[in-house]
Formats: sequence, structure tokens, C-alpha cells
Amino acid sequence: MIVDRRNLLIGSASTAGLMIPGVASAEAAGVGSLPMPAPLRALPEPLPVEDPSRISLDLGWLFHEGDIVPPPPADHHATYLNAKAGNARGAAAMDYDDSDWSRVRLPHDWAASQPFVETANISQGFRPRGIGWYRRTIRLDPADRGKTILLQFGAIATHATIWANGSIVAHNWSGYNSVEIDLTPFARFGDELNVIAIRVDADAMEGWWYEGAGLYRHAWLTVRAPVALITDGVHCDPRQNADGGWSVPVEATLFNVGRTPGQVEVQASLLDPQGQTLATRRVPLEVPALERAVTSVSIPVADPALWSVDQPTLYTVLTQVLVDGRVVDERRIAVGFRTLRFDADQGFFLNGRPLKLKGVCIHQDHAGVGVAMPDGLVRWRLERLKAMGCNAIRSAHNAPAVEFLDLCDRMGFLVMNENRVFNPAPDYMAQLEWLVRRDRNHPSVILWSVFNEEPMQGSEAGVEMVRRMAHAVKALDDARPVTAAMNGAFFEPINVSSVVDVTGFNYYQGDYDRFHALHPTRPITSSEDTSAFETRGAFASDPRANVITSYDTEAASWLGRYASQDLEGDHGSALRRRRLRLDRV
Repeated sequence: MIVDRRNLLIGSASTAGLMIPGVASAEAAGVGSLPMPAPLRALPEPLPVEDPSRISLDLGWLFHEGDIVPPPPADHHATYLNAKAGNARGAAAMDYDDSDWSRVRLPHDWAASQPFVETANISQGFRPRGIGWYRRTIRLDPADRGKTILLQFGAIATHATIWANGSIVAHNWSGYNSVEIDLTPFARFGDELNVIAIRVDADAMEGWWYEGAGLYRHAWLTVRAPVALITDGVHCDPRQNADGGWSVPVEATLFNVGRTPGQVEVQASLLDPQGQTLATRRVPLEVPALERAVTSVSIPVADPALWSVDQPTLYTVLTQVLVDGRVVDERRIAVGFRTLRFDADQGFFLNGRPLKLKGVCIHQDHAGVGVAMPDGLVRWRLERLKAMGCNAIRSAHNAPAVEFLDLCDRMGFLVMNENRVFNPAPDYMAQLEWLVRRDRNHPSVILWSVFNEEPMQGSEAGVEMVRRMAHAVKALDDARPVTAAMNGAFFEPINVSSVVDVTGFNYYQGDYDRFHALHPTRPITSSEDTSAFETRGAFASDPRANVITSYDTEAASWLGRYASQDLEGDHGSALRRRRLRLDRV
């Protein structure tokens, strides 16, 4: 049978795929075949539970599209009450009537269900966003009185104000970081229900791509012992020693919500891929009331199996808090033993061997669901990327969902983990530090990127900003290099490549050799080198209908400009065309 490109493209766009004689299924076709996989007959295996104290809060939410603005206080007494804790008004009030609101489950992106509106922002996909409200109630067991009680959101797009029982408990100014609220001092128990209200302003934009709207990642209620590990409170990234041996340094941070100092023991165990305990260390720790305390141990490992893109072998660090010999809190964190380095002359090395990074830059949204990506769809996307030979992913241009990284660890992807806002001011530095604390145990993460294409990249101020942000990263994780995705200023006398470990090149492929000649000790990586697009199943471009051919002949109009900073004339144009063709093969 002859398969031409038109039929091949039609097949890749269809649900059933291209049925080739002699190939019964996509699995039989082997890695790299274009047909889509057969539908699963059962749910995929869930990701292992890292924190058993968490309870899913994805169900039970009520949603109202549009803002609800309460009238201003009518007199002095109303103004007085308005300033008091627990006295929120309008949709944040505890007794607000939300009986006509819609029931939704998380993840939820209300912009994904909006109609296309020609006057809406083009970068946001012509989808109106606006303002929305969420509410729900939570019943807490009286037996949980005195425990640590937290409310956690994977992310909220975009600006959010959160109330608990009529009091503001959080403001959040980014759509990409997680939000954690300590409900302990506000909590009510038994039949006295807790009322959670959230106002989300999705008109605020942080990017120039589709960002969605609402509670678009998972939510959790966490109930822990009075003395317990904090969220992201275990750092256990394996390290290779100078003699070639391995160890797992485990640093644990605990907090005590109790009224008296807590006397506990912290025990760290290393489990092999089969779940068998290899070694255990235990230390005592006193945690003052309403304070944090930190302790650390080191677990030696003789000859671990290494983590790689082809064999992503994972061990588990089990960290437990014990009171009078009884386990009251624990975390199970997957770790991988691997080394990485970027060499200025020879490129990237994983476990001492050169490895070509075959990567993609991907945003977190998907057709049909917007940014409210179910875990199964994230897995499906990664499976398709793996099948086509991809081994590296840049989280463009923001912190990804933690479930994405969990799957990358297990499937063998290398990740450039990217910060969203380039700004060392306290609010934004806190977002960067959160990113590193959350993700520094993942073996898939090989680079921290502090920015993408910033106009200040060739200025003294930009250098000082990167220097401070890189320092903050290194204070939390000294095992991974820091990069910045630059789109120019490489040859300015002052530019940020001087203060990062690896220089990220967005386009400008024609300048790689020149930069290397000028800075032979600075490693570089292609952080982004293609911006192409298509309408799947279309075979001719029709700009009036916003249709782009699938024949891979279209690319962003500005792409040639970024082939080189000093390509001019006919030679430069020819070289740009040639590089564009190569980049899109």
C-alpha cells in the first residue's frame, strides 16, 4: 500500500488513526508510529501518594461567573463591622445564599467554555475571561482539633482573594504557583461548618498565551499532627561523593502548632525500587511552639541503579515523624540517582555520558479543556512525546503542575523548569523560591530558568536582577545549573550570560559558534529554536479563515530575524531560510 503525506496527515488527525495493513494496533506498530494508541480499557495506574495527610477537595465546589460587588456600608456601625475579622460581606459572607450557583469539579477552567469573541484578547485565544467566584463548605471532625489544618490549591488563574469563615486568609498574585492557607486558627469543628470563598480575577494577564481562568489545578485539605513536616519540607536529592560513592542527604523542616515544645524523632529510610528498606537513620528533635525546626541525616548508598531517560529507576525516601515511637506524619518522595553537567565544548552529559537533548517547549493547556488538564491527559501527552523520540521538555513559561513532574520522573524526561515573572522583589522572589523548594527532589529537573526573553537582558539592571535570583536558587539547590532564555544581547558588553551557569539561546542559531568563540568556557543550550504552527487536517492556508496548512511550510514571521544578530543581505536571507527548513524537519 502506498501512503502519501495527505493520507498520513488525515490519519494523524482522526480518532482511529491511520490503519496500515498488517498493523493491528499502535502498540504493535512500535515506537514512533503515527497512529494514535487504542483507547484504554481501564483507568491508568494512579501516581503514588506522597503525603497521606492530604484529602482531595476536587469535588463539592459552587461557581458563579461574573463579579458580585456588595453595596458600600450604609452607616458608621456597618463600617465598623466591615473592618472586623469574620465579617466579610457579599459573596464572601458565611451566610451568603449560593443556592443558584453551578456545581463544578476541579480542575476547572471557565474560560475554556467561553465562546470565541473577536474583540477578546488574541493572545488568550479570543476567549473572554473576567471575574468568577467559588464557594464550598468543609466539615472538620472534632477529633482534629489541635492538629495542623491546611487548604492547598495547585494554582489559581490569575489573581485570587480567599476567605475562610468570613476572614481574608490569602491574596495571590500569580496563576502558576500553588497557594497554601493555614486554616488552623480559623477552623470550626463538628456541625459548625467552615465556609471557603474565593474571588478570582482572570482579567489579569501574566503571559502572551492562553492562560485560562479559575481553580484549574487540584485542591486539597490537609490534616496533620500538631508537630509535622511542613509542605515541601523534605529535601532529599541524592548526591555523588568525591570518591564516586553515593549518599542521600535528607533535610527535614517541621512546624509545631501546639502550645508547648514538641519532642519528636525524625526517621529517614531509603527504599529500593521494589519497596525494600536499604538503610535507616533516626535523630531526635525539639520543635518550639509555633516555630520551625530543621534536622538532617545522611544515608550512604553503595551501588544504586542510575536514573536515565531510557531507564528512569526510582528509589523512595520515606521520612517519618515519631512521637513516643508512633508515626504521626510521613512523606514518600521518589528520587533518582543521576549526575548531570553541561560542558562548554561537548554539550550535556547524563551519568557521565553525552546525551543529545531532543526537546520541546510546551504550554500547559490542551484543546477541549483549556488549562484544566486531567492527570490522564497529561500522561497521554507525555506518552505521545516519548513515542516520537522526545526526551526533554521546557515548561514554557511557568511552573508546571506537580503531577507533570511526577510523570516525567517515571517516564524519563529531562525538564527545564522555568520561573514566570522576572523580578527579584519580595513577592516574586517568593514565587521563585517556592518553585525550587517544591521541585528540587525531582530527578527529571536538570535546569532552573529564571526568565524568558526579557528586554533587560542586556542591561546592568538585568544582570543585577538575575544575579540575585540565581543566588536565591543556589541557596535552596546547589546541584542544578541556572539558565536564562535570552533572545538577544548576547554580544552586548553587559548581559546576563555572565551571571548564569548555562546560556539559553532562543533562536539566533547562526550565532552559536561566534558566542562560543568569544566565551569558550560558557555552556550554551537551545532553549527555544522553532515557532511553527498548523491546522491539523488542512492542506492549504487560508488566512481569512485562520487556517494554516499541515504541510509544515508556515512559521512565525519574526523567526528569520532571530536566525542571527549579524546576518544581512542575500546570504543572510538564504541562511535564515535554510535554518528554518532544518528546524522544522
